[in-house]
Amino acid sequence: MWNHQIDANLIYVALDCCGKDVNLTIQLLFAFEQWKFQNNNEQNYKKRINKFLKKRCCNHNINLFIMFYCKNKTVDPIKVSTVLTVNDCLPFKKLAKYFFKKLFMFHNYFIVSLIKT
Repeated sequence: MWNHQIDANLIYVALDCCGKDVNLTIQLLFAFEQWKFQNNNEQNYKKRINKFLKKRCCNHNINLFIMFYCKNKTVDPIKVSTVLTVNDCLPFKKLAKYFFKKLFMFHNYFIVSLIKT
């Protein structure tokens, strides 16, 4: 997660869990990163991966985060991940890539038009 890339969907879900509080979200993501490597939690997720995939929850970062977030709650992380995927249309990676491409093209057009004038 912290190898100079972070999943936009993970940021969105963490922000949503924290009520859009950025500082709380950063703390939550930091705690998640530490939890991921304790007690073989990532390995435990890999044992349950097929159950998530059967419900069309294909973003492994989100699934692992939901397992972390629901660890002390009485809800099933697979159901929570499924609801997030369906309600929030996760992942939105393709849509974000489309908008960044359009923004980049607009930026280049704007620069070229400035140079020509």
